[in-house]
Amino acid sequence: MNDRLPIDLLVSALLRRANDAGGMAMVLAKGDSQAGSILLILNDKGRFSGMLEQGRDLDGRIALVSAGPPDTALPDEVTSYWQRRRARDPDLWVIDLDIPSAQRFAAETIAQH
Repeated sequence: MNDRLPIDLLVSALLRRANDAGGMAMVLAKGDSQAGSILLILNDKGRFSGMLEQGRDLDGRIALVSAGPPDTALPDEVTSYWQRRRARDPDLWVIDLDIPSAQRFAAETIAQH
């Protein structure tokens, strides 16, 4: 039996927590509800601050790793990156997260499960 929570539950929790904290989270692309992974586009007050992707650490625990273009990327570069990733991995969920301390917020929600 797999101890991993379904991805759609993690996404729902992330959306709900962001809303409750006064931020915003939006699903840009839905992936597989059970076996997909998550790519997060991080923003703070509409300003792009980086990307994180769900992965595993050396001990097999869920972790968030840096992905995509640098935090100085233009919006078109960010969109192009996630669309290329999604074309190669249709199971990938893409979430746009706009909340202060987005990286910490995402880690608290996703990496803790």
